[in-house]
Amino acid sequence: MLTATALSKEQGSRQLFQNVSLQLSPGRRIALIGSNGVGKTTLIEILLGLQEADSGTVHRPTNLSIGYLPQDLEEELVGSALEVTLQGASQITSLEERLADLREELSSSAADDQNQLLEEYGNLQSRFEQLGGYAIEAEAQRVLAGLGFDEKLMRRDARQLSGGWRMRVALARLLLSEPDVLILDEPTNHLDVDSVSWLEDQFSTWAGCILFVSHDRDFIDSVANRVIELDGHSSQEYVGGFSDFVTSRELRLTQLEAAAAQQSRKFAETEKFIERFRYKASKARQVQSRVKALERLDRIHVPEATDLKAKFDFPDPRRSARVVVEFDQAMAAYGDQTILNDVSFVIERGRKVALVGPNGAGKTTLLKLLLGELDPAEGTARLGNKVDYASFAQHLTEVLDLQKSVLQEFTASIGDQGDRNLRTVLGGFGFRGEQVDQKVGDLSGGERTRLALAITMANPVNLLILDEPTNHLDLPSCDHLEDALGAYPGTLILVTHDRHLIRNVADSLIVVRNGTATWYDGVDENLLKAPAESRDLENPTNSNLNPHKENREARKDQARRRTRMNDATRELRKERDQVEKSWEQTENELAEIQAKLIDSSTYESSELVTELSKKHEQLKDQASELMEQYETLLRRIARKESESE
Repeated sequence: MLTATALSKEQGSRQLFQNVSLQLSPGRRIALIGSNGVGKTTLIEILLGLQEADSGTVHRPTNLSIGYLPQDLEEELVGSALEVTLQGASQITSLEERLADLREELSSSAADDQNQLLEEYGNLQSRFEQLGGYAIEAEAQRVLAGLGFDEKLMRRDARQLSGGWRMRVALARLLLSEPDVLILDEPTNHLDVDSVSWLEDQFSTWAGCILFVSHDRDFIDSVANRVIELDGHSSQEYVGGFSDFVTSRELRLTQLEAAAAQQSRKFAETEKFIERFRYKASKARQVQSRVKALERLDRIHVPEATDLKAKFDFPDPRRSARVVVEFDQAMAAYGDQTILNDVSFVIERGRKVALVGPNGAGKTTLLKLLLGELDPAEGTARLGNKVDYASFAQHLTEVLDLQKSVLQEFTASIGDQGDRNLRTVLGGFGFRGEQVDQKVGDLSGGERTRLALAITMANPVNLLILDEPTNHLDLPSCDHLEDALGAYPGTLILVTHDRHLIRNVADSLIVVRNGTATWYDGVDENLLKAPAESRDLENPTNSNLNPHKENREARKDQARRRTRMNDATRELRKERDQVEKSWEQTENELAEIQAKLIDSSTYESSELVTELSKKHEQLKDQASELMEQYETLLRRIARKESESE
């Protein structure tokens, strides 16, 4: 178990976070969320020992294995995608290498030495079998297939793969290593909807602990059983997934606002008392007591809307023709290889279309046909009359000049538009005040994405093409991008794996799969998932891909048993989570009462002391009762699981 207690960190003169405590124990799947720049990545690096906290402690047991996937992969991957993935099972592969060496030694050794070699070989082979060594390559292939690799791509040199595919290889290696604690920084950024769905299934039964940063609400809801929010001042932990977090957070903010208002009233009353009796000798002791009380008082911070939101605005574009995009029996090919065939659809003015499908299916090729960057081998692909377009892709963040300030880079990219205040425009994208004078090189990944979006959207266009715009954005910025896209008056083509964004913005889908692109009116939830035949990636039909049928059947049986156990204990687990949540709230209230009882100013009022003592006893009894309920539920769940096996 990894534990962190009272961590605080400053960056220059800015406080990133303070008094952050968390516990990474088996079964916990924690989503770490917060606005860009509040220190999510910094906190992760402190937990890993890559940075030091200004105060607080981190306890990492020496035998604890930790796997980490950063947002950007700096490590060079050597070998094929499959070979790199197998590095995650280093204990098994080293045994395999030793067994191969022993076989060679046995074939050339003298008879006197063979008994000792045979004994070592037998012991190692037994250990190799216990660890599942004979099935490990099949398991590596299963993981890679789940992340979108076909057999050809698995055998390809990892150094020849694009950055997104290399990230997938690194993720596959981590999954195969099965560490005690898995820490992931935006793991879905380089995945398509099929792979995200597959990863959700893997994590739903993960035995160890997972701590991950993500802006994908659906992914958080499917995976997390806890959410920790950093708000730039402190941290708050919530039990449950994203939906539970939203509900609990709204309640907490309401309570904070009420508590802050009450505190402000008491503060004002105390200041008024001090001013009134400051120079009256008979009241000097009381005045001094209240002055000290004010000095000790921690002011309640309520996150403001500006802390949580970035606003995106679009200038009004000119009106385009009714037909904005038209494909008529278009074919796309590179040499003799056909990528897309028989593509026919029309996008009319004002439609908001999401382009979905697995990576490698041809989404990028379709966009190249659309923009005239690739000529169709057959048929036609064209833009309509009076269509002005702007296109955003992640590579735009890589071509920003890191030495320029935000304002300088923005001005250089869009030109000095005399009738518009560019500082105001940047303010709409979350860069306010002195932030526009920051160097681009000092910005976080999410802030660079916002700057690239600002450059893309600053000029009026009637066709907006956004390729994975939410990668590296924080959740509040995703919310407001969603609002802006909903209000955008032009035509939108959106390529994203974010199902929440698709669901709330798009009015139609283009599904790119199996060598063609198909138009669907509306957003059918089933189309946002991989079809059954491609989701059954644990069981590829190609015998070369996974020859170990017995192991596949065993995994199927295990999956069926997990499903039975989940079904049998679903209601009990919900009740357990609710009791745990109530228990934690009670413990927090108890800690607050204890802090007040320690405070000497409390004892100025005997009525307050009596009230707090009574409340303290009630909360102790309540916490004890909830703990017993929790333990009883754990035993009931264990019994149900054993009955379901």
